[in-house]
Order: sequence, then C-alpha cells, then structure tokens
Amino acid sequence: MTAPVDDAVRHLLSMGELKIQSYGDAVTPMKNDNITWLVGDKIPEYRVFEPYSDVVCSFLSDLSQTLLKDKSATQYPDIASFAYFCRKANILKKKESFVDRKIRLGRGIIFHISPSNVPINFAFSYVFGLLAGNGNIVRVPSKTSPQTDIVCNAVKILITDEKYGDIHASTAFVKYGHEDEITAYFSSIAQGRIIWGGDGTIAYIRKFALPSRGVDIAFSDRYSCAVIDSDAVMDADTKEIKRLANAFYNDTYLMDQNACSSPQLIVWRGDACKEAQKKFWNAVADFASRKYDLQPVSAVDKYTKLCSEAIENKYVSAVSRYGNILYIADLTELPDTVDNFRGICGYFYQYHCDDLAEIAHIVNEKYQTLVYYGLSPPELSEFVTKNQLKGIDRIVPIGQALDIDVIWDGYDLIKTLSRIIDVR
Repeated sequence: MTAPVDDAVRHLLSMGELKIQSYGDAVTPMKNDNITWLVGDKIPEYRVFEPYSDVVCSFLSDLSQTLLKDKSATQYPDIASFAYFCRKANILKKKESFVDRKIRLGRGIIFHISPSNVPINFAFSYVFGLLAGNGNIVRVPSKTSPQTDIVCNAVKILITDEKYGDIHASTAFVKYGHEDEITAYFSSIAQGRIIWGGDGTIAYIRKFALPSRGVDIAFSDRYSCAVIDSDAVMDADTKEIKRLANAFYNDTYLMDQNACSSPQLIVWRGDACKEAQKKFWNAVADFASRKYDLQPVSAVDKYTKLCSEAIENKYVSAVSRYGNILYIADLTELPDTVDNFRGICGYFYQYHCDDLAEIAHIVNEKYQTLVYYGLSPPELSEFVTKNQLKGIDRIVPIGQALDIDVIWDGYDLIKTLSRIIDVR
C-alpha cells in the first residue's frame, strides 16, 4: 500500500515542480532545489532498531567525544550540555532504567520540526528519535546558528563510518523555507512527527496529514515557575548562595529566558521573604554581571518592557533594578493569566505566599516545569496531585530546568516513538 500523499504534493506533481519516483511502498522525491541537505542527500530509508540498540548507543558515544574534543563546540554551553547527554555512561544509564519487558521496534521515519528560539533542540530531538529506534528527517531552523553547523558537521562525518551504515542510510538533516509542499511530503512518508513551536505553528503543521497510524508529538509554548523557601535562603552560607545564583543563572540567562522550562515567575514561601529576596537577587545580579553579555538591543527591550508594565500592568506594585542586568517586578496578586507575564534577558516576576495552595489556581495546562529550592520533592508532588493540577510535568531543583531528557513535557518519548510487538 503506497503511503498517502497530501493534496499539496499531488498538485506539485501535476505541475512538475516536485519529482517523485516510486519503488513499491516507498515514495521518494528525487529532486527539489529548495531543500538544503545538511546531513545526507536523500530521503532516509526505512530502517528500524530496537530502543537503545548497541549501534545507536555507540554512535552517540562517538558523537559526544567528537563534540567534546572540538574547541569550537566547547565555546557553546548548550553544545557542551548536549555532548554530556550523549556520553556513553549517561546513555547506558538510561538504557538500564528503561524497564520494559515488551518487544519493541522504532516506528519508522520520524519527521522533526525544530524550534528557532533554542538552537540545540534540533539535536536532542534527533537523538530521541534515534534512541527509540527510528530513521529521522530533521528540519533545522532556517535561521543560521553555529550550534547547527557544528553538530551537523559532527554527525555528517561520523555516519560515514562503515559501522554506522544503517544510521547513515536513515538520517537526513534538511533546511528549507516556507514551502508547504515539502512539509506535506515529509509528513506523508513519516510514521511519527515531533513539532516544536507555538500553538499557531503546531496547528499549521498539523494541516499536513501523517499516515493513518502516524504519531504526533507536539512541544508547544509552555510556562515555568520557581518556588523558593525564604528560610532556606537565609540559612545558606556564602558558598551555597553563590552556587544557587550560578544554578539560577544557568536556568534562565543561558537561553535569554527563551526556553519553556526557564522560570519566569518566582514564588517565595515563608516569613523572611524580604531579607531572603535581597540576599538571593544580589547574588544573582553579581554573578550575571560577570557572566552575561547583555546586548544593547536587549537592554533597550528590557527597559521598554519595564516602562510598559509600569503603565499597563495593574498587578505590578514595584520593580527593583540591579543595574541593567536584572529587573524584578513585585506582584500584588496572581491573576489566572499570569502565564502571560514573560520576562527577557534578566526580567523576572516574584510573589510571596504563605502556603503553596494559594498558587494552585494559576496552574493551567501551559505550565511545564516547577523549579524549587528549600522544599522537598514529596511536598511538591503532593501539591500537584492533591490539587489535581492541569499542568506541571516536571519538578526539578534550581539548576536543572534546562536538563532535557527522554521524558519531556509529560511524554515518555522512547515508548511513544516505538511500537510494541505483542507475542503470546
């Protein structure tokens, strides 16, 4: 049975704008001048593996070593983080924790539409598809970034090794513009699709049909917050408060607060909030002023936002400025729409509560990550389950907000991107 081809593709076929050659069940575009092939030069072949197959684990280990030895790669913290994720010990640990007594294989070809706001996510998306046992077509952002070039070059070199022939045959990294016909075609031959983007982007991409058994995973625009116990901050010595400031910086400034998992709202619990806030924010400002390269345009945008909030946001009672590097907006209450309050490049919102139950009403399906300090994981998990919250898929300590993993946004990606062979 030939894979379904979208109407847009049929139209282009009739116009002679997209050349396709069919081999049995496969439908292969032979040429499209609007596609830039960054890795591979053809549509991936249908080759599937068991999850965490030996060849994939070996490939990722080699990729990790290649990137960590590349001086240009280590200049970018996000590439270093990606390389660290791919290291042999980490992948084998995940393999061991993948407790599943069922026989599984990858679904086939996974089509990835990666985001432009977090450059390294295309690489993680590829790895998730690979670990689940799939071939992959990765559409990288049209916006050029050094992260894209460095990772793609490393993959391109590695897959030429004979032992990675199957991975070579089933991998393609592509770049193209707003050509709907290409998206339609790639969707029509994929057994799964991962879409990173806002609600509008996801709705638009979903217009292009997958095969009837295709699986869609959408990583939409999300909102994250942090909960900090004021007494814990007051008890922290100088060394600990510096570590905490460094960890918070990594969660937020490293991605200019663009990551969905970066906390925008900081909720303080306890009686010593004023003193704890001053201690914490002074440490963050000190660390960020030494590490963060605040671009002039970002400084202007941030100050413009401050002025706009002073005029239009009735929930902001005051804004504390720590030079240009850090702005903190105090909220008098938390409206249900607080997830619309988003900072940039060191602009945060904060609120004080006596009990976590006070903030339960704001948590909707947009909430992704709850970052914490000074509270226990059991207390926070009970907060989510007891209040039957619609959102919060992750609960992690400050410093781990950006640690993407095979369980993300509430999905077990390895299980979702593989299929079960039921043997009785």
